[in-house]
Amino acid sequence: MIHSTSVGVEIDVRVIPRAAKSSVAGERNGRLLVRLSAPPVEGAANQALIELFSEILGRPRRAIRIVAGEKSRSKRIAVDGLTAAEARSRLTG
Repeated sequence: MIHSTSVGVEIDVRVIPRAAKSSVAGERNGRLLVRLSAPPVEGAANQALIELFSEILGRPRRAIRIVAGEKSRSKRIAVDGLTAAEARSRLTG
């Protein structure tokens, strides 16, 4: 689910768009389950995902990017400047 890289971490996520509110909702099938209030239209859900991770992880938006699954509900997010332990504690705590 959370993998270390040379510049930070990569996180495997499963996105559920059009939820009542945006939040991290646990884990499903080895992926972090993320509910987003934004619809999956014109990149709105992707932007909401980046904003949510920016708030939770305390990183600027420019340090977070989608590296796989941009048009899928299963995505891989890269976060620069963060260790796997820090990411795990902030996402599950």
